[in-house]
Amino acid sequence: MNVEVRARQSEGSSGDAIYQMVARCLQQHRATGMLLDVGCGTGKLWRFVNDDFDAYVGADLLRYRDFPPDGHFIPVDLDHQHIALADGAADVVTAVETIEHVENPRAFFRELARLLRPGGWLVITTPNQLSLLSKLTLLLKNQFNAFQDSDYPAHLTALLEIDLKRMAAECGLEKIQIDYSGQGRLVLTSRHYPPGLSRRWPRAFSDNVLLMGRKPDCTN
Repeated sequence: MNVEVRARQSEGSSGDAIYQMVARCLQQHRATGMLLDVGCGTGKLWRFVNDDFDAYVGADLLRYRDFPPDGHFIPVDLDHQHIALADGAADVVTAVETIEHVENPRAFFRELARLLRPGGWLVITTPNQLSLLSKLTLLLKNQFNAFQDSDYPAHLTALLEIDLKRMAAECGLEKIQIDYSGQGRLVLTSRHYPPGLSRRWPRAFSDNVLLMGRKPDCTN
């Protein structure tokens, strides 16, 4: 399957709970400036964070019809090309539900870190392989829940929380934190767990996980 067909399989958007998780973490650290959204899809993240940033740049293979009119779009094949921006161009770099789509997650992580200015924040989200749903699917079907045959080849690489932490450390990031979407689907249903349950045991009852890290600023 070619890369454009793979890109269209996700329809360029994720669930609101994921964007809310990203917005919450960025607001927690009072992140501002220029936001580079890699694998931006329709640019839906911008609706959740636009009050806190001066500019939005989205990078992806396709420019979707709903991409924000006030945003700047950069076309890129994330498997084979570098993003056409200088080192340290962005104050914040996000990759929302994108790393699982690329062929080489470590090379992708290094590219995100390259684009981040010293002192800036990197945010990556991906399906949570440590959720109860994903663990049960692995036990029963020998496949992680978000990486079953119906998800392939759009979803290529299942990453654990520890994989994200290791890649962040390899890229020299500091102040690494993990967060969860607080929304998880009940096993064998289309319904979600009660919010209180997901808040109490977020790793087990959240469908998505987030890593956030800061690029060291040697001037401070």
